[in-house]
Amino acid sequence: MPKNFKRTTVTAALPYANGPLHIGHIAGAYLPSDIYVRYLRLKGEDVIYVCGSDEHGVAIQIGARKEGVPPKQFVDKYHELMKNTFEAFGISFDIYSRTTHPVHYQTAQEFFTTIHQSGIFREEVSEQYYDEQEGLFLADRYIVGTCPVCGYDRAYGDQCEKCGTSLSPKQLINPRSTVSGNPPVLKPTRHWYFPLDEYEDWLREWLLKGHAHDWKTNVYGQCKSWIEQGLQARSITRDMDWGVPVPLPDAKGKVLYVWFDAPIGYISATKELKGSEWEKYWKDPDTRLIHFIGKDNIVFHCIIFPCMLKAEGSYILPDNVPANEFLNLEGDKISTSRNHAVWLHEYLRDFPGRRDELRYVLTSIAPETKDSDFTWKDYQQRVNSELVGILGNFVNRVLVLIAKYFNHVVPALPAIVAEQRIMQLWQNTEEELNRTLAEMVKALEEFRFREAQFQMMNLARAGNKWLADTEPWKRYADDKAVTAFILHQAMRIVATLGFACEPFLPDTAKRIQRQINFLSNANNEAVSFWKNSRLLALQQNIMVPEKADLLFTPVPDEQIETQLERLKKKEKTMDEPNQQTKLKPLKPQISIDDFAKLDIRIGKVISAERVEKSDKLLKLVVDTGIDKRTILSGIARHYSPEELVGRQVTLLANLAPRKMMGIESQGMILTAENPDGTLRLIQSADEISPGATIS
Repeated sequence: MPKNFKRTTVTAALPYANGPLHIGHIAGAYLPSDIYVRYLRLKGEDVIYVCGSDEHGVAIQIGARKEGVPPKQFVDKYHELMKNTFEAFGISFDIYSRTTHPVHYQTAQEFFTTIHQSGIFREEVSEQYYDEQEGLFLADRYIVGTCPVCGYDRAYGDQCEKCGTSLSPKQLINPRSTVSGNPPVLKPTRHWYFPLDEYEDWLREWLLKGHAHDWKTNVYGQCKSWIEQGLQARSITRDMDWGVPVPLPDAKGKVLYVWFDAPIGYISATKELKGSEWEKYWKDPDTRLIHFIGKDNIVFHCIIFPCMLKAEGSYILPDNVPANEFLNLEGDKISTSRNHAVWLHEYLRDFPGRRDELRYVLTSIAPETKDSDFTWKDYQQRVNSELVGILGNFVNRVLVLIAKYFNHVVPALPAIVAEQRIMQLWQNTEEELNRTLAEMVKALEEFRFREAQFQMMNLARAGNKWLADTEPWKRYADDKAVTAFILHQAMRIVATLGFACEPFLPDTAKRIQRQINFLSNANNEAVSFWKNSRLLALQQNIMVPEKADLLFTPVPDEQIETQLERLKKKEKTMDEPNQQTKLKPLKPQISIDDFAKLDIRIGKVISAERVEKSDKLLKLVVDTGIDKRTILSGIARHYSPEELVGRQVTLLANLAPRKMMGIESQGMILTAENPDGTLRLIQSADEISPGATIS
C-alpha cells in the first residue's frame, strides 16, 4: 500500500543560466511539474514547488568569455530572462531562486563539510585533461572523441550518446576539446571524489528492487543500465575560480563541481522560502520528494543525488522521479546551436494571450516514455478542433442557451421531470462523467498527464453529447421544466470543467469560473470535488454574462505559415556553405575624412522596453560613458528587452536626433545583418568601459 504523506516537496530541474528557454525545456520538466503541483493544491495538500537557475560550471565561464563579460553579469542576464519567461508563461513556482545566492553557498558548503567529516570522500591526485589554449581543465562533457565500443566519433567524455556506454575521458580515442578544438593534454591535479562504487549494493536494493514497479519504465531502464555497467568514483571538485569554494584550508582555487552543487540548490531554495521550517520539507519521513526532470538529468537525480543524500545521512530520498524524454521539432532534434527551436519568450510575443493553447498541445504530445514531435500544423489542428471545437464550444453553448431562455440565471432543478428518457440519459451521462473524473485523477496521481488531460477533455465531449441528445433549444416552448433540467445539469458540467481544467489550462479555468460567477466558494468546492471525484454541486442563483466571451479563437493559417517560414530560414542559413552570395554588395568608397566624422562608441544598456504600437522598435536607455541617452532600435524581432539589459552595444553617438513614434532617438545601435535577415549586436569579446571609442 502506498504511504500517506503529510506534505510534498516538488522540484523542477534547475535550468542552466546560459540561454533562453525553449519548448523542449517546458515539455520536459516544467509543464509536467506545474500540472502536478496545481493538482495537489486543488486537493488542499501541503506542497512546495521549488526551482532556480543553475549558474556555475565551465559552460558559464566559456559563455561569459565569449560575450566579454564577467560570469556573474552573464548569469544575471539569463537568470532574469528565464525567471521573467517562467512568470510570463504562468509556471507557478513557490520560489525561483539561483545558485549564486549566499544561502546556497552556505548550504552547499555545509553539505560538503558534513560528508567530508564522515570520511566518505576520497582525496586523490590524478591526471586530467587540460586545454592549454584556453587555460582550463575540461569537464567530461567538454571532451569528445571516438567511442572505444561503437566507434562513434562524437562521444562525450562521460558517455557515448550513440551506444549509451558510460565512459571516462581517458577511454576516448583521439580526444579533443570542444572549447578550442585542440587535443587536450594531461596535467596532474588534486581533487576530492565521491565513491559512487561503494553505493552500488544500496542502489540495487533501494532503486532496482524498491522502485521497479512505481517508477516510469524509461527512468528505471536507464538507471538499471547505469548500475549494471558498474559505477565509478566521481570528482566533486574543479580547478576554477567560478563556483562554490571548497570549504577546506588547503583547497584554494578549487570549487564544488557543478553536478554536486546544483541539486543542493533545491534545498537552499527551500531555506529561502520556508526559513526555520525548511527541514520538515527535506528531513521529515512524512514528506514526499518528487523530482521533475528531462531525460538528460535522470542519472543525476536517480543515482548521484540520492547517494549524496544517503551519505549526508539526515535527508529523505526521492519517492519518484517522473522524467520525460526529448521533444523534437518538425521531425528534427531541437538544437540551440542551429537555432532550430521554438523559444518560449518568442512564442509569448508572437501568440499573445495563448499560454493555455501551448500548454494544451505540449501536454497532448508530452514525451512521457519516448521522444515525441512538435509541429506547427499539429499545434493549429489541436487548438482549432479540440480547444475551440470541443471545450470552448461546449462552454459557450451552455452560457448562450441559459442567457437566452432563462434571462442569464442558471435555472434551479425542477421538482419533477416526467420524461423518463431525459432522466435515463442524465443517469448515463452522470455515470460516464464520474468514471471520467476518476480516470483523470488516477492518471494525475500516476504522472500520466497526457491521459489525464484527455480525460478532462472527455468531460467537455460528454457535455456536448448531452446537449446534442437532449436538444434543449427544441423543448423550451413546450416544456420549460425539462429545458431547465437539461441546462442546470449542463451548467454542472461547465462548473466541473472550471476546476478540472485548472492543472492543465489555468487561465481557461479562471475565465470559466469568472463567467459563471462561481468563485466565492471555489476552494471548498475544489477540495470536495477532488477528494470525492464527483460532479460539483451547483449553488443556486448563478448569473451568466449577457454576452459570453469565447474561451478560444482559431489559429489562422497565416500565423502558422510565418512560424514555418522562420524555421526554414534558420535551417537554410545553417545549411548553405557559401553565405557570401546573399550578402549585400559593397557600398561606394569613402575617404578617411568621411570616416573620421563618425563617433562610434561602446555603450551599456541600462534599461529596455518595447515601444507601444510597434513590433520592431525597442526603447533603450544607454550609458555612453559621457551621458545616458534614449535610443530607439529596430531589433524587437531579434532580441527581447530582458536579453539586452546589462549588455554592451556599439553605437553611432553623433547621429542627429530623430523622432519616431513620438520618442526622440539620440543615436543608432549598430548591428550586423545575416543573409537570412536576422540582426545581431556588434560586441567586443573583451569587457570595454562605456565611452570607449572605435577608430
